[in-house]
Amino acid sequence: MNPITMNLVADDIIRFALREDMNAGDLSTESVCPGPREAEVQLIAKAAGVIAGLDVFERAFTLLDPATTFDARVSDGDEVEPGQVLGTVRGDARVLLSGERVALNFLQRMSGIATYTRTMAKELEGTKTLLADTRKTTPGLRIFEKAAVEAGGGHNHRYNLSQAVMLKDNHIDAAGGIAAAVAGARAHAPFVCTVEVECESLNMVQEALDAGADIIMLDNMDREQMREAIALIDGHAKVEASGNVDASNIRELADLGVDIISSGALTHSAPILDLSLKHLRLL
Repeated sequence: MNPITMNLVADDIIRFALREDMNAGDLSTESVCPGPREAEVQLIAKAAGVIAGLDVFERAFTLLDPATTFDARVSDGDEVEPGQVLGTVRGDARVLLSGERVALNFLQRMSGIATYTRTMAKELEGTKTLLADTRKTTPGLRIFEKAAVEAGGGHNHRYNLSQAVMLKDNHIDAAGGIAAAVAGARAHAPFVCTVEVECESLNMVQEALDAGADIIMLDNMDREQMREAIALIDGHAKVEASGNVDASNIRELADLGVDIISSGALTHSAPILDLSLKHLRLL
């Protein structure tokens, strides 16, 4: 992660997690380590997957004590195997023990997302289609979860509501129709913003085309509807497919010729990657 982003955004989230875990100290660690003791502990993979979030993992320790070091043997995006030693954390034993759970929680969550994303991205190899995430992220953890998608080989959709215009069904209803919604977006949003319209039918696709949408999302359409919609759009807008996408059907969608496939499952349904800190040794 960019160090500026880490300082301005990520550090506050990691500090919050550390405070949540020991708002009044760490009774277990204080019982066995009343004073500083130099130690090291190994980060070990317990399952096969893709690693993501090593910088966040390290930061959970260095925020407790800047003297802590992490000697990583892998990089974000690397595939790992069960039993593989991924790195060694060295520092005050109290820091290693107190920061362990928070550091692992971030790393396991991010690595799980990267692993699931890699599975999906591999299905798109040889196609022009990009795999993108959505805003269906864990509240407060979006910056980490979207970084994990990238580590797994996916791409980030808009980061938040301020970044681009996406007109969904409720926006269209509020405006009184697609034409009015797109016109309002063109009048209000900065000219550098793209305007995307979510469409559930071929009639909506035609309205979005007529209104000059930059991106048309085909939402929960069946394959035949998608095929007709892509032919109708005919290169006049980018085409995004979304809704009920998983590894079993993603290649079929790509083969239809869509430009982007977005999947909320990348972030909301990925299981963690099982990792552990083991073999703490006093130095």
